[in-house]
Formats: sequence, C-alpha cells, structure tokens
Amino acid sequence: MDIGARQSGTASPPSWRRYGKRNVVERAINRLKHFQAVVACYDKRRCVFHGTVTVAAIQIWLRA
Repeated sequence: MDIGARQSGTASPPSWRRYGKRNVVERAINRLKHFQAVVACYDKRRCVFHGTVTVAAIQIWLRA
C-alpha cells in the first residue's frame, strides 16, 4: 500500500465565489492592521476595542 496515495481520488477545486469572498475579508483585515491602535490592542474592555475598530473601518470607508 502506498502511503502517499489518496483514498478519495481527486480533490474538488475550491469554489471561486467562496475564494472571492475570502479575499475581500483578508484585504479588509489587512487594511485594519495599518492602524496602530487596532494592532496594539491596548484596550482592556471589549466595547472600547470594538469602537476603535469601528472608527478605523469608517476612516477606511471614507477614503475609498
């Protein structure tokens, strides 16, 4: 028995629609990482951090 052989045969290719949505999410997260307050995450409370991310997202949206 060959250890490297697949039992299921061929793998199905990824859905292009799913790949496109994943790409959009990854690019949005990378844009948020450019804001030092979001990257540093010094906020102790979840609501304050959520507000910081919201303000950063609004700034990104207004620039576009």
